[in-house]
Amino acid sequence: MEKDGAAQDNPNSQQKKLIPPYMKAISGSFGGIVEASCLQPIDVIKTRLQLDRSGNYKGILHCGTTISQTEGVRALWKGLTPFATHLTLKYALRMGSNAMLQSAFKDPETGKVSNHGRFLSGFGAGVLEALVIVTPFEVVKIKLQQQRGLSPDLLKYKGPVHCAQTIIREEGLRGLWAGASPTVMRNGTNQAAMFSAKNAYDILLWKKHEQDGKVLQPWQSMISGFLAGTAGPICTGPFDVVKTRLMAQSREGGELKYKGMIHAIRTIYAEEGLAALWKGLLPRLMRIPPGQAIMWAVADQIIGLYERRYLQISSF
Repeated sequence: MEKDGAAQDNPNSQQKKLIPPYMKAISGSFGGIVEASCLQPIDVIKTRLQLDRSGNYKGILHCGTTISQTEGVRALWKGLTPFATHLTLKYALRMGSNAMLQSAFKDPETGKVSNHGRFLSGFGAGVLEALVIVTPFEVVKIKLQQQRGLSPDLLKYKGPVHCAQTIIREEGLRGLWAGASPTVMRNGTNQAAMFSAKNAYDILLWKKHEQDGKVLQPWQSMISGFLAGTAGPICTGPFDVVKTRLMAQSREGGELKYKGMIHAIRTIYAEEGLAALWKGLLPRLMRIPPGQAIMWAVADQIIGLYERRYLQISSF
């Protein structure tokens, strides 16, 4: 009996050293590349809808059609370079930092992480990615996406680097961190919910426990990732709208319309109504859950490959 118990504890004792955080970071970065390439048009549409104060766009399809007809199909991939770079770096930091934070919450004897520890690890990873990666990249992305037309001569920002340089010149370095507060709240809450939900769905649907050596099929990872990605957009809609408005505004022509996160929420509510705080929710739901499905399908396979090649070999 004691031998059997030791055998059960043995995998937990191996988990810490056999799946290091850098492998989680690598798996996340590859997932981010694939996700960005597939879902960039939805992100462009979401940004345009959130910035539309006069009702120019009647909905998702009308917005996408209007952009394609007036600016060309390529306009639906505006901001792809900063978006893909930002997703790659974001997922690498998110997955790696979450793994490191979870190690701090692991039970030293069993190697397991409590639900409380998993939630806090996800929130910490979300805050870190928001401050280091997400905010400056999304500022550049949104500035590029809100421009209409494709002719370089008519565009204020000629590309990601020129956009960043212009923002720094006109608004200072802090301009790249416009909207940092709602971004921190959005990403922290999103990742706390996402990591907790992904683990819960893996256990509930597939009897898959983290680092148990079992490798999910891509379609199984996609289902778990899709379901895990649905709660965040609904809960964090107002933070995302406010973040977009704060990042898009500039100091040209006088004072800033929105003074900060709370002021922006109050102003949008007073001028446009409560529903405006969830503008762009449908395209977010069209982008984030499928994005999580794609990312986890890629990430789980990379982690699974690592487990098959190294974990099982080294366990003998």
